Amino acid sequence: MALMFQRLARNFIKNGYFPTDEETTARILAAVAPSGGPMRILDPCCGEGVALAEAAHHLVAAGQNTVESFAVEYNEERAYHAKTLLDRCIHADLMDTVIQPRSFGLLWLNPPYGDLVSDQVAASAAKWKGRKRLEKLFYERTIGGLQFGGVLVLIVPHYALDREFATWIARHCSSVQVFRGATDQFKQVVVFGVRKPVSEGMDTTARDLLVGIGAGDRQAPVLPEFWDGPHYTIPVAPQGEPKFFTLRLDPKQLADETRRTGPTLWDRFVTTFQSGAREHRRPLRALSRWHLALALSAGQISGAVRSCDGRTFLVRGDTHKEKEVRVEHEVNERTGDTRETRIHLDRFVPVVRAIDFTPGSETFGDVLTIR
Repeated sequence: MALMFQRLARNFIKNGYFPTDEETTARILAAVAPSGGPMRILDPCCGEGVALAEAAHHLVAAGQNTVESFAVEYNEERAYHAKTLLDRCIHADLMDTVIQPRSFGLLWLNPPYGDLVSDQVAASAAKWKGRKRLEKLFYERTIGGLQFGGVLVLIVPHYALDREFATWIARHCSSVQVFRGATDQFKQVVVFGVRKPVSEGMDTTARDLLVGIGAGDRQAPVLPEFWDGPHYTIPVAPQGEPKFFTLRLDPKQLADETRRTGPTLWDRFVTTFQSGAREHRRPLRALSRWHLALALSAGQISGAVRSCDGRTFLVRGDTHKEKEVRVEHEVNERTGDTRETRIHLDRFVPVVRAIDFTPGSETFGDVLTIR
């Protein structure tokens, strides 16, 4: 069932929020086609999630494929609205997220527009030679998540395409095409591209085209209502679950993730802690004091132990460090002066403590210490 754009998209500027209008979104999707397998799509600044949700709906309807939608949104209200439409949406600053490289077949990137003003963010872009723009910051942060053969849909104002930005796109992508949006409200252009290895070189024709459009020397054609050229095909997603999380999880999101994944966020919790229940093989020979210290510090000597005479002990091993001070005196025979030297040596002391748990024993509950 198609989404109701007019009610959900709220196509207006709101606190720097530039959502993709309904008509432009529909025309972009007409140029995109699914592959013959499961796909993964990403929007790192998804707003209310409508555009990416519609993209997922379009890909599923066109090829009866499975599509996983991943997104990031900084605004809390919009992020939690997007969570109701998409498979995974993180409420976070994009710069605080971990997105696994080359894991997504479609990168839908309609970033915030404007010059960088924060000293902290501007410092991170000090290596740039062109304008310090938010569009470039978001592109640089997310293009690595697009798998080779994946499709880039970049929606930015035409004047953001300076020579440096155009060079990045031409180096990262092939089959680059540029169109004006269906409306001129935000002076947007839509850049299509197919991700390729940087080693394949730069498409200078595409770079010059982007530079000309950015400078206003050339005008991009309007995005066609009916796409009649070769489609941009979304490739099959790599196997396995991609790394996609934020480094700063707020309590509300933590509760949501816990409910989604089960009793723990750590999928290897049971596997890891069950390893402690494995039976350890006996050593081939008696342990030296050094080997004993290593075994104790590694936690290998612990748990319930039954002695040869049938008694049961709960054992816990540990190793601590003690300082040993040695004082040496040296007399200068010529002057008669005495020099005192203090030498501090670290000595590792293995300690085993055990509680007697032998039922009915007179020593039941006694604590034994072996040093």
